[in-house]
Amino acid sequence: MRPTSFLLPLALLPLLTGCRSIPDASSAPNATAEQRAQFNDIRQQLDEIPPPSKTRYMAVKTLTSWENPYLTIQGQMVTLHVTIADANPSQFGNGGLLRPVGARRQDLNVRTSDLAAALNAVPTTAWPYGRVIAVEEAHDIPAAAKPEVRRNMEVAMKTINDLGIVLYEWQEGGASLR
Repeated sequence: MRPTSFLLPLALLPLLTGCRSIPDASSAPNATAEQRAQFNDIRQQLDEIPPPSKTRYMAVKTLTSWENPYLTIQGQMVTLHVTIADANPSQFGNGGLLRPVGARRQDLNVRTSDLAAALNAVPTTAWPYGRVIAVEEAHDIPAAAKPEVRRNMEVAMKTINDLGIVLYEWQEGGASLR
């Protein structure tokens, strides 16, 4: 069962407070059978999200108008940006003063080892484009931190691919599909 939108902060609380992480157990040589089973369960739950709609997400030109979850890769962590779907189906006042999009947006800092569990906690309604996620490197990275950011980017990309999520690598001038 997928958590509802109001439970997202509660579902991610153990991740932010340091509970036992679920490593990328799909290919780790020292992963236990239990860890592999947990990772496979996460993948099966994420498979409930429909396949990506390429015509919808390819039309997005800026990350501010991106509606699916996206990641910003940093040196010590990954920031998961989630915009919760509007609970009011009416278009009246949508995005206006009484229903701002920014109020439904949550930015959560997670470890790369907890990325699979964090993505699994995102409600299905927060994936309007389907099972696709945009990924970008943090801006203005010091030269000394670039190798660590690149390693985190590779770990995040591997986790996303292992989960069966389409990766849309965002770059400053636009995006490229991976």
